[in-house]
Amino acid sequence: MLGKCCSTALLGIDAHRVEIEVHATSHGEMQSMAIVGLPDASVRESRDRIRAALTSCGLTMPYGETIVNLAPADLKKEGSGFDLAIALAILAAQGHADSEFLARCAVTGELALDGKVRPVRGILPTAICVSNQPDIEALLVPRANAREAALAAGHIPVIAIDNLLEAQKYINERHLPPFHADPVSTTATSGNNAPDFEEVKGQFLARRAMEIAAVGGHNALMIGPPGTGKSMIARRVATILPPMTLAETLETSRIHSIMGLLNNEQPLLTSRPFRAPHHTISDVGLVGGRKSPMPGEISLAHNGVLFLDEFPEFKRNVLEVLRQPLEDGFITISRAAGSCVFPARFMLIAAMNPCPCGMGDASFGCRCKPDEKKRYLNKISGPLLDRIDLHVDVLHLTEDELLAAPTGESSAVIRARVVAARKIQQDRFAGSAIYCNAQMGSRELQKFCRLSPKGNSILRQAINFFKLSPRAYDRILKVARTIADLAGTENIAEEHLYEAVNYRGADRTLHI
Repeated sequence: MLGKCCSTALLGIDAHRVEIEVHATSHGEMQSMAIVGLPDASVRESRDRIRAALTSCGLTMPYGETIVNLAPADLKKEGSGFDLAIALAILAAQGHADSEFLARCAVTGELALDGKVRPVRGILPTAICVSNQPDIEALLVPRANAREAALAAGHIPVIAIDNLLEAQKYINERHLPPFHADPVSTTATSGNNAPDFEEVKGQFLARRAMEIAAVGGHNALMIGPPGTGKSMIARRVATILPPMTLAETLETSRIHSIMGLLNNEQPLLTSRPFRAPHHTISDVGLVGGRKSPMPGEISLAHNGVLFLDEFPEFKRNVLEVLRQPLEDGFITISRAAGSCVFPARFMLIAAMNPCPCGMGDASFGCRCKPDEKKRYLNKISGPLLDRIDLHVDVLHLTEDELLAAPTGESSAVIRARVVAARKIQQDRFAGSAIYCNAQMGSRELQKFCRLSPKGNSILRQAINFFKLSPRAYDRILKVARTIADLAGTENIAEEHLYEAVNYRGADRTLHI
């Protein structure tokens, strides 16, 4: 007899439909099962899990040869999420489950040896895939994944399953009601323990630069001695970014879902991600890869912030792979079996010391020789620094600033200004794929960043003095446009250009 059902296989951040077919013969003295259709080791191991789960539930494998086919055969199948689907198809092939209804169901879940159903990763893209299948009438998922699935399954009923026997009974009797999830607000709420900019002492220039970066989606580099608040400021940038739209929430949550970072209590990300990998990370860990391509830290930071502390301590080859994603907003991972494209549109916030000892100035005890400072700063390539819009000096706090209580604005106040300035950009770029100034191309620069004769003179002097590249020139214009939006003015004024050029002042120290 033949049993059929549907499941999904993950490829990149997308789920693809997989047809599961089971052919079981009714004769023979030995029980054997073969799985075909390009399964990996974890799928092949499902034979033993399924056999044990059936036995624990008082069911048996059919005697004779059982062939399990996972179609399409040219799509690699990975993970343990096919266990429940294969087990139900085997029961249908034996006549122990309604084969006609099962053929119209999508099923995913890992089986424990006692028949319980364990959660799997990638439920969100699975539910999105199933919602687009007109012939599917129900989606069976582990109970721990039910809320995540219900938020994305659309009109498809989501059935929460605890064990194999419950799944079999549902296929035969349809006794379980669909799982309904309460809507999740995409507006993050900050708790009492959330970091806030009002806790930062002094550092007006750095706080101002982070506000500009948040408004325009710009990358920023903070340069200063240890203990001056660079990391503290960076960890508060996400708190002043605008709330995520529903589309951003689903796209970002899908990436975290396939990495298994979501749970039933938090099925969707409600705040922008903040990722801070250690400087010992590999290039694969940062941009993604492995034998079967998986997203890296830059994709997990999509629509959020990627913070790289101790910037020069990262391996040079690791930092250099950031150059293309910073320009394009995505990363393509190619392997022998194919290629995957992962979104990677993030704000890069980096922090570094001015020299190997960190002090940067002889008055504070720095004993680094000029050659040592040069070698340290040259760990970061010019082309990478050229892609960072704002270079900010973070200086030692004065005695008065250090002893006084924090007097800065709160994240909520700053965020209100950021949201208002972002609204100006949304109206400006309405109807296009651009939503912030950092994403402008040459055409948008010519249209929205026109300068007065005096403004052109200021930029000409900056180009000659700083020896700016064409890319740096464009980025100064984008930052100036952002400063003008923050000020609520339609045209870029001279003071906006002066401030934007000032954020390239660190280039002299970094030998760009």
